[in-house]
Amino acid sequence: MKRKPGTQFLFCFLLAVSISATAQEQFVEPPAKLLTSFRFRQLSGGVILLKAQFANYPDTLNFILDTGSGGISLDSTTVDYFKITPTPSDMTILGIAGIRKVSFIYNQKLRLPGLTVDSLNFHINNYDILTSVYGEKIDGIIGYSLLNRYIFWINYDSLKVSIYKNGRLKYPRGGWLYEPVLRTLPVQAARIRDAVTTNSRFLFDIGAGLCMMLNKDFIEDSNFLDKKRVLYAKEAEGVGGKIDMHMTVIKEMRMGPYRFRNIPVFVFDDTFNLTSYPYLSGIIGNDILRRFNMILNYSKKEFYFLPNSHYLDGFDYAYSGIELYMVDGRVILGDVAKGSPAEAAGLQEGDIVIGINNVVGQNIQLFKTALQATGEKIKMIISRDGDLHEYTFRIKSIM
Repeated sequence: MKRKPGTQFLFCFLLAVSISATAQEQFVEPPAKLLTSFRFRQLSGGVILLKAQFANYPDTLNFILDTGSGGISLDSTTVDYFKITPTPSDMTILGIAGIRKVSFIYNQKLRLPGLTVDSLNFHINNYDILTSVYGEKIDGIIGYSLLNRYIFWINYDSLKVSIYKNGRLKYPRGGWLYEPVLRTLPVQAARIRDAVTTNSRFLFDIGAGLCMMLNKDFIEDSNFLDKKRVLYAKEAEGVGGKIDMHMTVIKEMRMGPYRFRNIPVFVFDDTFNLTSYPYLSGIIGNDILRRFNMILNYSKKEFYFLPNSHYLDGFDYAYSGIELYMVDGRVILGDVAKGSPAEAAGLQEGDIVIGINNVVGQNIQLFKTALQATGEKIKMIISRDGDLHEYTFRIKSIM
């Protein structure tokens, strides 16, 4: 049969288009599927507290959700309570205050509301310091080992976290897409300004209840801080224990299109090389990040931030010079900084706090809130050696 000119070409073209379309259909990623959604609580600094169960134990445990953790972990006292014997290892973990060798419980499950995740290797660490800081038992930290398996949608307005199976997800309008360097921990570029303006890299750390931490070496090498800045002594806590730092304020921080002015920052001596300076200049913590509803899409190496109702919240510039800890059911004073309002008033480390102004009881979160009253006069009732004492001082501002 004689074909018309061009018929063979047209046939081949249509066949190629058909094959191409079939191939595209074959490789189109399925949409992300919602697996579960549940509420969380916020601790001081915006830190996220989730409820979950370990393995087949019925006890409901408290876990901190933390992009600054490269694994998943359990508290050593929780492990003792369950009478589990961990497997020793040569692996170490690094925190702001030290390096620790850890043991493991391998191939276990974590049961979140509506979702069970298996094949998790939990390392064991002592979180007594976190329990005393927040006044609640901290049973573990959920980090990269779980975060990288799903898409996490964190809504700070509704206090809900939604977990999706990896897949195609349409981000809502009005936000900004970040593409952090993401091996296990997310590293993002940001611009900061004080005496000078510099672009640098920072760890996105929703487990850190602060605005920013800056490496002391970075500060000194770049002459970053304005010479008029006052550094206020401060004790901070994290994995590894307590560490002495300083507080001050910097003029500006910008990441993508979002800009914040007069940011409270911690300046710390990175003795254990947590930031691998000069690779990182510090950490962006959750007192900044909680101002966005965020989608953490580890499989795509994409973080999507959408400003929420807390975006314009004021920062905490209050400085009293004391740290509060919950120990054996009592709120006690930890470090009392030299030259601070609290030291000038006569407060001492180890004092038991009975009340602050009209707040009486042993609720450490309420006491911490009472100490955020910048410029106000504070009346504190404490117990020392069995006797009650009243001290008055004014909360200073670091601005």
